[in-house]
Amino acid sequence: AVGSCRRRRLAPLNEDNGRFLLLAALIAAYLSAGATVFSALESPSEAAAQLRWNRTLHNFSRIFNISLPELRAFLRSYEAAMAAGVRVDALRPRWDFPGAFYFVGTVVSTIGFGMTTPATVAGKVFLIVYGLFGCAGTILFFNLFLERIISLLAFIMKACYERQLRRSGLLPPNFRRGSAVSGVGSLVGWKPSVYHVMLILGIFAIALSCCASAMYTAVEGWNYVDSLYYCFVTFSTIGFGDLVSNQKAAYQHQGLYRFGNFIFILMGVCCIYSLFNVISIVIKQILNWVLKKFECRCCPKCHKSSTRLSRRNAITPGARLRRHNIAIDADRQYDSDTEGRRLSGEMISMRELTASNKVSLAILQKQLSETANGYPRNVCINTRQNGFSAGVGALAIMNNRLAET
Repeated sequence: AVGSCRRRRLAPLNEDNGRFLLLAALIAAYLSAGATVFSALESPSEAAAQLRWNRTLHNFSRIFNISLPELRAFLRSYEAAMAAGVRVDALRPRWDFPGAFYFVGTVVSTIGFGMTTPATVAGKVFLIVYGLFGCAGTILFFNLFLERIISLLAFIMKACYERQLRRSGLLPPNFRRGSAVSGVGSLVGWKPSVYHVMLILGIFAIALSCCASAMYTAVEGWNYVDSLYYCFVTFSTIGFGDLVSNQKAAYQHQGLYRFGNFIFILMGVCCIYSLFNVISIVIKQILNWVLKKFECRCCPKCHKSSTRLSRRNAITPGARLRRHNIAIDADRQYDSDTEGRRLSGEMISMRELTASNKVSLAILQKQLSETANGYPRNVCINTRQNGFSAGVGALAIMNNRLAET
């Protein structure tokens, strides 16, 4: 039974593939549910609007004695003019320098409102090349912003944690961050909670959206709900384009409003991007929990035997390694000593016990060295040796930053 369970772990459907397939199934179900809800909400309104428009079109054709084909041809010309940026009311120029700067900002941030599009072949070709490097650089900027904001939040949360420990008497009053006391104190192994970071980023995103919505309501004349809707669509880079700010020909205090609009969009996109990545980590934890619940459910005998063996051996090298996750530098030595063998709950052999003692000795030496030289800034030093060891992308940045701070 243990061998069959071991073979299942080596199968192509490992934990990563299982997590991927489970997430794909959940996303498909989420998309289907969203399509059902939006279809039920918006389809009656769309049908009613189409009926009103057909009635208006026939009444206009009958009152002014214009044939329907001619009227439809005129409306098609008007739709083409709207796509080119022509409006009945006077609007600001689309392709002056401020308008073009607004356009490239929506391109590289992937917002893409669609109210301005290049009409020439040269402009379309240049947009492909420009967007390729611009979007890549902007995503890198968002990742670096994520790293900085996580560092700041971790610093603040650690200061609050130290203050709480000092009040409870677990830290001496003359404690200073980075001193040797922290090497053996209550701060070893502490890292900020992902849920606390998500809560702080969520509060900041809501406050930023409320302030920006107040500005758009006062300047653009939208109602507050439409302003909140515009903020979410813009900050999340969805960019439908049904509501677009800074499009009138003139505003009161126009320069100040343009600057405020730029700052709100920039900060909003960075903040929502960081919040999305934190939420994705929480979703990944939920997926891991679901996969753990389904682990070995197909083989109850294997599950019972492994449970019985794990109870009989209360102390195993695997458990010792889990208790000492800080000593990543010694993991390579332990893996080499036990190469070709997997721990599956059986009795401890002398080889495994010797490897476990080596790990404990390395941990002790490492802690003594860190205590003498001061608490290290980065706990996970070995993760920087290989750029792909801890994952790639914003998830890896988030996990590494939380662990290192």
